[in-house]
Amino acid sequence: MSKHAALSPFDVLADYERRSLAHVAGLPEQLDAPGLWRGVGYRIGTRRLASGFGEVLEILPIPQITPVPGAQPWMLGVANVRGNLLPIVDLKQFLEGERTVLHEGQRILLVRQPGGDVAVLIDELYGQRSFNEQQQLNDEEAQAAQLVEGRYAHFIDRAYRLGDHPWGIFSLERLARTPEFRQAAA
Repeated sequence: MSKHAALSPFDVLADYERRSLAHVAGLPEQLDAPGLWRGVGYRIGTRRLASGFGEVLEILPIPQITPVPGAQPWMLGVANVRGNLLPIVDLKQFLEGERTVLHEGQRILLVRQPGGDVAVLIDELYGQRSFNEQQQLNDEEAQAAQLVEGRYAHFIDRAYRLGDHPWGIFSLERLARTPEFRQAAA
């Protein structure tokens, strides 16, 4: 009988998470530290962004996408993900007006929105990121790092510096509530 036979699936996953986090270099002692922010890191165009774990339901490879006639240019189409039709949005095109060049290994982030989930295309996935208060940028530094230009300003409330790179904390929840984002018909 295996060690996990008597545990519920949730307990098994919680145990995996606990053991995995114990091996994150330099972080185990900080995981519950006050002022620590944790989320999923990714890139859109040249910007490094992160969104809270509670905002990202799932991270998936790009599924086969069926275009939808009469949709906004940033609406790539719909995809069947485990029997559910999901709208797939080119986040870079929505935010910057420039289409993302699709490539192997790209990912989509599944985001909950009122009326049904939506998937947003990202350029590159960086995985889990953690930031502390000492790494937070003030408003002038975030402006200088060009994180909060154009439409990004509506969705980024704060920024951090990790190594040589500035990171904007991007609100996928606010994005999903934005009327223009919810109206994909052209």
